[in-house]
Amino acid sequence: MKNTWLGSLYLALAASIWGGMYVVVKVVVSVIPPIELVWMRYCVAFIALLIIGLIKRQSWRIQKRDLLLLVIIGIIGNTISIVTQEYGTKFSSAQMGAIITSSTPAFMVIFARILLKERLNVKKILSVCLATIGVLLIVGNGTIDMSGQLGGIFLLIAALTWALMSVLIKRVPKSYSPIAITTYPILVAIVLLTPFVLGRLHEIDTAQLVHPTIWGGVLYLGIISTALGFLLWNRGLQLLNASSGGLFFFFQPLMGTLLGWLLLGENIGGTFWIGAFLVLIGVLIVIKEKD
Repeated sequence: MKNTWLGSLYLALAASIWGGMYVVVKVVVSVIPPIELVWMRYCVAFIALLIIGLIKRQSWRIQKRDLLLLVIIGIIGNTISIVTQEYGTKFSSAQMGAIITSSTPAFMVIFARILLKERLNVKKILSVCLATIGVLLIVGNGTIDMSGQLGGIFLLIAALTWALMSVLIKRVPKSYSPIAITTYPILVAIVLLTPFVLGRLHEIDTAQLVHPTIWGGVLYLGIISTALGFLLWNRGLQLLNASSGGLFFFFQPLMGTLLGWLLLGENIGGTFWIGAFLVLIGVLIVIKEKD
């Protein structure tokens, strides 16, 4: 039961951090294009994780068979999923993005059943359904533009690959350092993205890049949203069933909408509070269930 509560806390914090990062991204992306921003975030995160790992004298040793798994996780989750999410958001609305990516927990349930043979029961299905309805209520206050078909395809790929990556994390032995299993996939993403980014870095306005708001935002996204967020998510998934852990992904649109209201003055309707209540009920069902 202790692992359930601790894993739930890690996952809720990670998803809440990612929900809040959109306030920062909204400012930084006006100066740094999406792919370049992802690359910079990963570089900052890699350095931060490396320093923490060295200070804490973490073991970086990974068995060859598991190292291949971490490379696959880096390709699927840290590269394909994040890049398609960025392009999906670019070619569609943020609201559409929230709706499509909210399908991630459902995909996690399916992948967990196929790859990990996790048991499905009425409580898990009910919790996912309640939380999904809650997210639809949270993001469904405005008019949804259904014309961004290309963006929708990108976002669907992002949801599928993130779900697959989250389930594959469960195959990584718990004996490894959480810092190590977070750092290696990030390094894989840096290596894959570098050839596409280096030739375009000169296009970024250096005068705006050195502004404290911009470089401070990059540091926040790299250290807090990426290094800390991924570390919490990976550790949380190790402590919970993948099908149960995916439910905490719903904290992302919930927190993003709430912070948009608090910090950016965005309007939210009464359905937000109903949706938030349903998400919390779905999460509580998972927490109280014995793994």
